[in-house]
Amino acid sequence: MAVKVFGPVTAACAQRVMVCLIEKGVEFEIVSLNLEAGEQKHPEFLLRQPFGQVPAIEDGDFRLFESRAIIRYYAAKYADQGTDLLGKTPEERAMVDQWLEVEAHNFNDQVFNLVFNILILPRMGKQGNLMVVDESERKLEKVLDVYEERLSKSKYLAGDKFTLADLSHLPGIRYLVEVLGLSHLFTERERPFGQVPVMED
Repeated sequence: MAVKVFGPVTAACAQRVMVCLIEKGVEFEIVSLNLEAGEQKHPEFLLRQPFGQVPAIEDGDFRLFESRAIIRYYAAKYADQGTDLLGKTPEERAMVDQWLEVEAHNFNDQVFNLVFNILILPRMGKQGNLMVVDESERKLEKVLDVYEERLSKSKYLAGDKFTLADLSHLPGIRYLVEVLGLSHLFTERERPFGQVPVMED
C-alpha cells in the first residue's frame, strides 16, 4: 500500500518528505491540497494536521505530521533500504540531528521570510517588507558562512555521506535558486552548498 502524502507537490515541506521517500524507495501517492483556497484549514484535514499545515502522511492506519518528524520516521523505518540517511553510530546520528536542527532553526526561518515577502505576499496583492528581505538575506549569508566552513572539513554537513541533514535543505535551496533567483548566495562561494552533488555515493 502506497504512503499518502497530503499537500501540494510545490510545497517545500511536502517536497522534503517526497525526496526522503524517493531516497528510501518507498512508494507514495500525493493527495494534493489547494493552499490558496484554504483546503488545509478544512475540518477534515485538521483531523490529520491540527495546525492546518502541510504535509501530513497516512501509512496504513498510521498518521503523522511535521515534515522533519516524517523524514526521521521513514529513515528509521527503512534503515536497511535505499540510502542510509541517519548514520550507523550514535555519533553519526547525533551529527545528523545537529545539522537538522540548524536547518530548521537557522536556515529555514530565513528562507521562509524571503519566500513570504518576495513571493507569497505579492500573490495576495500585498507589499512585501523589503527591510525583512534584506535582513533575512544577510542572516542567511551568515548561516551559509557556517556551512562553508563545515564543508571545508567534510563532504556533507553531517560527515562524508549524504544524510537527512543535507536532504532537509533541498526544498529551501530550490526555492532560493529556481523561484527567487538568489543563486548568487551559493555560486559566489568556494564551496556552494546548493551545488553539492547529493546523489553521489
